[in-house]
Amino acid sequence: MTTSRVETAVGRVETTVSRVETTVSRVETFLVAPRWLFVRIETEAGVVGWGEASLEGHSNAVRTAVDQFAEHLLGSDPARIEDHWQVLTKSGFYRGGPVLASAVSGIDQALWDIKGKTLGVPVHELLGGAVRDRIRVYGWVGGDDPSGIAEAIQAQIDIGLTAVKMNACGPMGPLGSVAEIDAVLERVAAAREVLGPHRDVAVDFHGRLTLANARRIAPLLEPLRPFFIEEPVVPENSHLIGQIAASTSIPIATGERLYSRQDFLPVLQAGIAVAQPDLSHAGGISEVRRIAAMAEVYDVQLAPHCPLGPIALAACLQVGFSTPNFLIQEQSIGIHYNQGAEMLDYVLDTAPLQFVNGNIERLTGPGLGIDVDETAVRAADARGHSWRTPVWRHPDGSLAEW
Repeated sequence: MTTSRVETAVGRVETTVSRVETTVSRVETFLVAPRWLFVRIETEAGVVGWGEASLEGHSNAVRTAVDQFAEHLLGSDPARIEDHWQVLTKSGFYRGGPVLASAVSGIDQALWDIKGKTLGVPVHELLGGAVRDRIRVYGWVGGDDPSGIAEAIQAQIDIGLTAVKMNACGPMGPLGSVAEIDAVLERVAAAREVLGPHRDVAVDFHGRLTLANARRIAPLLEPLRPFFIEEPVVPENSHLIGQIAASTSIPIATGERLYSRQDFLPVLQAGIAVAQPDLSHAGGISEVRRIAAMAEVYDVQLAPHCPLGPIALAACLQVGFSTPNFLIQEQSIGIHYNQGAEMLDYVLDTAPLQFVNGNIERLTGPGLGIDVDETAVRAADARGHSWRTPVWRHPDGSLAEW
């Protein structure tokens, strides 16, 4: 317990603050199906915070990084979130990149969870309070394979969603053939027919296009009014985004493979409309809040990437409830990547993450606002997973972008 004295206009007031002084006593990681890595941080006072450091295809590498960062965390004050973020991201001579950033992301989420639970409030209250009461979400419908698109979209509509996202194509040649380009248009047209004019379809190219292909295909999609075009080129070619944005009226989105404010600055300057940092890749709640604020300067909306687990989704929602320029939230319930487990398998109470008219209502529980099923997580970790990114090839045998 601590006692503080506050000077007021009428004199000195002595108050007792119910805060238990504590330190981090344990840091654990859990490799859980289908392809996720959870982080658990416990304090001496018994408060447990959860984070998600999932880096699809590289979970073991991130797990090792978290173990190394634990050397700094053990015995430290969990409330000093920003100081921990600064030390973990900047004290190493070699720093940055997806592995280290994902490790920091999971730790950062868990520390915010601890702080919210300690104070008895949801994280968004600690970020300035709510600016909205609900967040619109979208569902995934695949798209690599054109079969079943209409049925998959109808299933999302049937559970109340008003927006979907789909891959626009499978492997795409450097200069797409007429047939390849027509197939993209046909997929999106099929989606638009089912969705009608009052629902939205976002089109993800997953970095599978060249600049030339993107500039040719984007104008052809304009009559179908996509919500946005996502990652038309690989992040290594982010310097080309401006040419694509200038070639079409469709909003351009990118960011799932960008890991810091510094990574986002060039694409914001180039004219993207939607920034998509991943809270499990881009420095957690702390850094994504800063990315969102920087994006607001460029009149860019935030739509965090999150085809991941419930902890990552809850962290995204906490940011979304307190961020003015928040657009929509990705979520992974029923996504085609989920094999062996589903997102809600790891929470005790699924009610906070249920859809209500295509939205998730404001989370009110302390911390991240969800209760992780620790028994289920530990059982899943005992089985583990070995998910790897698929390897695609062009007809000539050369590597194709997945």
